[in-house]
Amino acid sequence: MRRQLVMAFGLAALLATGGCATQISSDVSTFGSWPADRQPDTYAFERLPSQQDQPDQQRMEDAARGAIESAGFKPAADAQSADVVVLLGTRLVANHFSPFDDPIWWSSGLYRPRFGRAGFGGIGGGFGSGFTFGPDDTLRRYVREVSVLIRDRKSGRVVYETRASSDGVSPLTPALMTAMFQAAMTPFPGTGDKARSVTTPLPN
Repeated sequence: MRRQLVMAFGLAALLATGGCATQISSDVSTFGSWPADRQPDTYAFERLPSQQDQPDQQRMEDAARGAIESAGFKPAADAQSADVVVLLGTRLVANHFSPFDDPIWWSSGLYRPRFGRAGFGGIGGGFGSGFTFGPDDTLRRYVREVSVLIRDRKSGRVVYETRASSDGVSPLTPALMTAMFQAAMTPFPGTGDKARSVTTPLPN
């Protein structure tokens, strides 16, 4: 009985982390030399040749727009009249792992009597309200990153760069992307290449 309670608690914590969170903490690093006397003005998104006409690019811009404008920028009528141009980027890396990688879980023998060296599976039937375990299954944990590069349109000089990274069991969903872009722009116009933790709410 005690073993089942511990197992249920672990699964509940995992599912809460993946699906029920209302905010996210990101590590944010900023670079550049935004002039102290320069006020945010108009902006336009810049796309690399490989980013042209890509649906994912449009979704990325939609996710970042609120963060850019909350920093004081306003959308320009067109790219040629913008004060700055903004280049966006995202990165997602999926890592596979097993609960047995954690010596606390493995050495305690929590899964050993019933599941041997099997992995940690998905949701199905057979345990409590529907949890089950399959042999050799693993969980995915994602490393997520968003970046914002701001260039002065006239000179082409990069005046600000910021990156936000986080990790968790969810991929880079639109809600996560929106919250992470907000985290990335929170320090603006401050800089500091040493990562700092920034917590932002997840949009509904």
